[in-house]
Amino acid sequence: MNTMSSAVMDIVNTTLDWVTLAFEVPFARAFVFGVHIHGHLFVEGLLVVVILFLLSQKSYKPPKRPLTKKEIDELCDEWVPESLIPPLIEEMRYEPPVLESAAGPHTIINGKEVVNFASANYLGFVGHEKLIESCTSALEKYGVGSCGPRGFYGTVDVHLDCEARIAKFLGTPDCILYPYGLSTMFSAIPAFCKKGDIIIADEGVHWGIQNGLYLSRSTIVYFKHNDMESLQSTLEKVTLQNKRAKKLRRYIVVEAVYQNSGQIAPLDEIIRLKEKYHFRVLLDESNSFGVLGSSGRGITEHYGVPIDIITAAMGHALATEGGFCVGSVRVTDHQRLSSSGYVFSASLPPYLPTAAITAIDVLVEKPDLITKLNKNIAVLCKGLSDIRGLQLVSDVKSPIVFLRLKNSTGSLMSDSQLLEQIAEQVLKEDLVFVVTSKRSTLDKCRLPVGIRLFVSAAHSESDLRKASESMKRVAAAVLAARD
Repeated sequence: MNTMSSAVMDIVNTTLDWVTLAFEVPFARAFVFGVHIHGHLFVEGLLVVVILFLLSQKSYKPPKRPLTKKEIDELCDEWVPESLIPPLIEEMRYEPPVLESAAGPHTIINGKEVVNFASANYLGFVGHEKLIESCTSALEKYGVGSCGPRGFYGTVDVHLDCEARIAKFLGTPDCILYPYGLSTMFSAIPAFCKKGDIIIADEGVHWGIQNGLYLSRSTIVYFKHNDMESLQSTLEKVTLQNKRAKKLRRYIVVEAVYQNSGQIAPLDEIIRLKEKYHFRVLLDESNSFGVLGSSGRGITEHYGVPIDIITAAMGHALATEGGFCVGSVRVTDHQRLSSSGYVFSASLPPYLPTAAITAIDVLVEKPDLITKLNKNIAVLCKGLSDIRGLQLVSDVKSPIVFLRLKNSTGSLMSDSQLLEQIAEQVLKEDLVFVVTSKRSTLDKCRLPVGIRLFVSAAHSESDLRKASESMKRVAAAVLAARD
């Protein structure tokens, strides 16, 4: 009986222990969980206090005592300023050939006469007798410089005469002169395009246009070089993405003849697309003015289509300096008030617009100069069509004959060095002066580099034959040595 009661008591005690444990464990867990929550909040609050404390402190605490002269000298000796420019490496060092006479079809370099294919003297006006006479007369009458901006006290009557002559020649309502050819495009673009506007530009445009795009602070979108399918898809994409596009100023920026490829823009297709998507066109005719078209009026005459805004440098076909922009009176008047290159720069020295007027007059009198230029371009292109290791990429009507490597080395610098070696050997061995398409660190052109030959109406057949034969022989030797 005692044994049985003892067993019952054990069962009862065991049951009580399990019940007690069942109640105690949840309370224990709740206690631990509560401590964990409060600890987490405490750590977060502490971090917030530390962050606020650090933010309230000064970034630099001055020393409690002033530095001694010795300590200042030691700090100055230890300080190494950051270089203002990147270090020059051996590949960047270059001494260009120096011309010792006028940049005509033949010039003097290092005391030797060479055939010059490095100057954009398309119509052969460098050293032309009539241009020299007109410049001499202008120098005697006006002196060398105008000594002031156009809008203040730098406007001379020949500036107005030159603007009227160019406008008449191109058949446009008005014209505005700029004192420097390269500044024409990067002054005209920011005058019309502002922050928030949209510009669709060819990826092969030259540095002057690139600079104008940058200064405009507009939204810049590039399309593939001279690719109308790429242009159309870009216009379509931009128009769909920007619902406010119709309310913004929208432009397409192209070159008539691309300086970085020698290719001619298909202006008829560009006009069709700009009308379809409601864009305006800014066109640079620096390398087509005086060259394309039956009378040298440029690519607009070549295709027979009008353009809103046209710019061009006069340092090529007209063999003078400065630039111009043509369009409506409203377009030119706007630039006279808001274009930096016009408002803030001293105007053209009077003898330069005088030379431009004379050059246009000579071109009108002798349109056969364009025929001769086209013939020379065809002859040189035919002579260079099968050159070993190089590829002719320029248009058959372009005055810039452009050669690229068929097989790139894979590096822009290596390609440039190889092409430069060919150009140097051609000058050294055969006295033919050609140039490569060098680019500065600021130039963001995406096209491959190449060798440029600027054809002139003043080149003879023997000059063209000599250039093609020399290029073939030297290119084959240099590229064979590389392989």
